[in-house]
Amino acid sequence: MKKPTLKQQYRVNEQIRGVREVRIVGDEIESTVVPISKALQIAEQRGVDLVEISPNAEPPVCRLIDYSKFIYQQKKHQKEVKAKQVKVDVKEIRFGPQTDDHDYNFKLKHAQGFLSDGDKVKAYVFFKGRSILFKEQGEVLLLRFAADLEEYGKVEQMPQLEGKRMIMFIAPKKQTASRKPQEAEEAVEAPVREKKAPQQKARKEYTGPKVEGEDFDD
Repeated sequence: MKKPTLKQQYRVNEQIRGVREVRIVGDEIESTVVPISKALQIAEQRGVDLVEISPNAEPPVCRLIDYSKFIYQQKKHQKEVKAKQVKVDVKEIRFGPQTDDHDYNFKLKHAQGFLSDGDKVKAYVFFKGRSILFKEQGEVLLLRFAADLEEYGKVEQMPQLEGKRMIMFIAPKKQTASRKPQEAEEAVEAPVREKKAPQQKARKEYTGPKVEGEDFDD
């Protein structure tokens, strides 16, 4: 079933039927309850439309506004909400109940990259045949995996056995705000200051006459 368009979601002017009175709101108008016929008359006098914005209220709430302007505002609001929504992808990482250290570290590195990029990690241990006997070993493996990723993410769902798979979800940690420009500049300059410190100290400690041709800056 298709989602109704904005124009289908709101009743306007003569489309507003089945109600005796409405509460009208709008720019430069106090909220007031009037008969529907009076509301339509006021809208016509002001050269705007009567748009039903809250049909389930008692009485229904209608806004006095140009309908085209109203639809534009609603579309703009939807775009702003959509822009603020962060899309999170789920990356799967599969283990066997007896995964060796080399394979484990390889997958750990991938998981660190996924979480750093803001993706969620779905780690699971797949038990094939009689390997289901090692389900406790699979749980230990996943908990170890979560501990090794503590710096990058937090466990959203503890290991749970679902059929032949034991599944755990790890969500990325929120990225810390970047340092202020002044702090960042100081961080860059710090090593330079440390490098120059011995030279500056040497210049301060030397109190004798400067010998022509000598350069204590080198």
